[in-house]
Amino acid sequence: MIAIKVPPLGESTPEATVSRWMKQPGDAVAAGDTVVELETDKVTVEVPAVRAGVVVSQSHKEGDIVKVDEVLGEMDDEAVPATVAAAPATLGATTLGAAPAAPATAKPAPPPPVSVRAAPSAQRVAAERGIDLATVKGTGRGGVVSKPDVLEQKPAKPPVQVPPANGARETREKMSTRRKRIAENLLLSQQSTAHLTTFNEVDMSALSGLRDRLRDKVEKEHGVRLTYMPFFAKAACLALKQYPVVNAQIDDDAIVYKHYVHLGIAVASDQGLVVPVIKDADSKGIIEVSREITQVAGRARDGKLTLDDLAGGTFTITNGGVFGSLVSTPILNYPQSGILGLHKIQDRPIALNGQVVIRPMMYIALSYDHRLVDGQQAVLFLVRIKELIEDPASMLID
Repeated sequence: MIAIKVPPLGESTPEATVSRWMKQPGDAVAAGDTVVELETDKVTVEVPAVRAGVVVSQSHKEGDIVKVDEVLGEMDDEAVPATVAAAPATLGATTLGAAPAAPATAKPAPPPPVSVRAAPSAQRVAAERGIDLATVKGTGRGGVVSKPDVLEQKPAKPPVQVPPANGARETREKMSTRRKRIAENLLLSQQSTAHLTTFNEVDMSALSGLRDRLRDKVEKEHGVRLTYMPFFAKAACLALKQYPVVNAQIDDDAIVYKHYVHLGIAVASDQGLVVPVIKDADSKGIIEVSREITQVAGRARDGKLTLDDLAGGTFTITNGGVFGSLVSTPILNYPQSGILGLHKIQDRPIALNGQVVIRPMMYIALSYDHRLVDGQQAVLFLVRIKELIEDPASMLID
């Protein structure tokens, strides 16, 4: 017998929820097939069969909370059907559209349709989004189509939502592990910190002009689409260097100063808000930061984030402006002590040199832990961000 166990889930992730059993007791399993899917607050983990066999038992049902190395069920690796033993390992793949074998006396049949090997999770997402798996290039072992491969495709139809039964005015849905953990972390942040927010506004004229001049050149020479985010990332790193307490954390009765910036970038995904981290962002240039932001944001939306992508952040930037938010008070990404909120750029009249002019303006917000960061430091930090963004050339020589 082989025990099916919860694999390591990564830093600060001791438990997960049994999301979906892909194989039931009595089902034959090839080596590499996904037996069960687990959901953590950060990623979905597929647990594969290490050897071919037959699922014998399930120790936990869907929805159960399990811990690392806990037994999920058992497989009998000696009861291997010949068809499974002969099949190649396909990382949870099944064959779609394959024709059954014809009897020896039957007339030659026409060629079967092209088969598509796809993980069960990929099949489910493809069905929900109306995506033809035959059009998806698989990146798994042996060309198997995985769930992230499907998520990269443009949906042919909106994700399926179950309508209320019998015209019900209310429906009830169990919270996912990820949503519960997000709720717990936000509540923990509010309860464990002296949460305060300060605001300023930035004239985006200079940065907009610089970006417009460099955008095509950068995309052509570096293959990077230049957005405003890497400039704010650079400005934040420089401001954190000047006001390191905003990058520090409280540990019991001590203050831990981080002499590096692991910059979290909040990204909205289908599974909820995630915060992938750009490691050592303070030692990287704007082009490199831009490339890494594009990469981690893409992995977040495609469901390809690794646990390492999400670990170790010291400061976070969140941009509600992409959804039209004009102003907000972001909640700290506990145990971090600061989070910078960006917002929508909007043409507004301002007084400049005694004249009323129209400029593209953005409100920016810094939420901070007042136990550690004094109001003066928070305000000066935000003023420094404003100065750098309004004079972006200064970031190149600072």
